[in-house]
Amino acid sequence: MLEVGDTVPDFCSINQDEEEICFRDIRGRWIVLYFYPKDNTKGCTLEAIDFTDSLDEFNSLDTTILGVSPDSPKRHRNFIEKQGLKITLLADEDKNLANLFGVWRLKRSYGREYMGIVRSTFIISPDGKIAHRWSSVRVKGHVEKVKERLSELISKQRGS
Repeated sequence: MLEVGDTVPDFCSINQDEEEICFRDIRGRWIVLYFYPKDNTKGCTLEAIDFTDSLDEFNSLDTTILGVSPDSPKRHRNFIEKQGLKITLLADEDKNLANLFGVWRLKRSYGREYMGIVRSTFIISPDGKIAHRWSSVRVKGHVEKVKERLSELISKQRGS
């Protein structure tokens, strides 16, 4: 599991357009990498819409937003079209990214145990290190918290 201060290993994943996105190609900018369980479900839709609605603010902070779930590129395209999303979604069908970041875990719901994505968000600094992480995210107000923490981290970096 990656923790604050850890260097993110290089990874590659396919986006909704079946284009390969590799960490080495986007490193050097701030990155918000958020993991969510499933396209077109209530919480996941609200979170994706909140990130889309704040995309201009993230762009002004020179920050890339990447959502990750085990859904296929085709399901991601459908989700983007249906919800009018403007963010990039990575398909993690083999759960390699989820395992790398430690968010594919045993979950419990209504007395049932199963493996799944624990909704989590990581801020990755331009030098490729985990600058902040949230685990077991509650969707309401989360994107605002991400923007606030990102702004603090950027200000701190500029001040040093």
